[in-house]
Amino acid sequence: MSAPGCFVAVVGPSGAGKDTVLGAARDALITDERIHFVRRVITRPAGPGEDHEPTSAQDFSDAAQRGAFALTWRAHGLRYGIPRDVDAQLAAGSVVVANLSRAVVADARQRFARVAVIVITASAEVRLERIRARGREDLAAARARIARRGDAVDHDLEIVNDGTIAEAGDALARFLADRLAPIPS
Repeated sequence: MSAPGCFVAVVGPSGAGKDTVLGAARDALITDERIHFVRRVITRPAGPGEDHEPTSAQDFSDAAQRGAFALTWRAHGLRYGIPRDVDAQLAAGSVVVANLSRAVVADARQRFARVAVIVITASAEVRLERIRARGREDLAAARARIARRGDAVDHDLEIVNDGTIAEAGDALARFLADRLAPIPS
């Protein structure tokens, strides 16, 4: 459990643009090998807008039984997992960044020695537009998703993603760089 690195949980409501902001920060930090962006395993086919490792429900269950995940959760009828290789990255002193459900932030805080939480939000109008653009839900389902209240979570930074992706990505990149331990001289 004790590792010198920092696990950064990125949370927020559907349509806030978490994956897009994570992508912008990843692009900004591409040359820093001490920052790792986790590719989640999800029981959903590959598709636009979310970089994940698609898997079947059975393969996910088998992997979970083998201990392949550091964290798992269920949301929206799907299963999500954070691969166990984050343990080695944290032990090496890296910053590990993952898009999580707010429901598993407490589990992350118990599992990892250093955890920071970033909430990415956006206005309801912007979120509705983004959810509709995905094409996975009809208007009624998208509105229901917007109306759903998520659990509040203690966090270290809130990024309101109503401006440009560059602004939100830069805010996340700065936060992540600040979590790095100084390089010994």
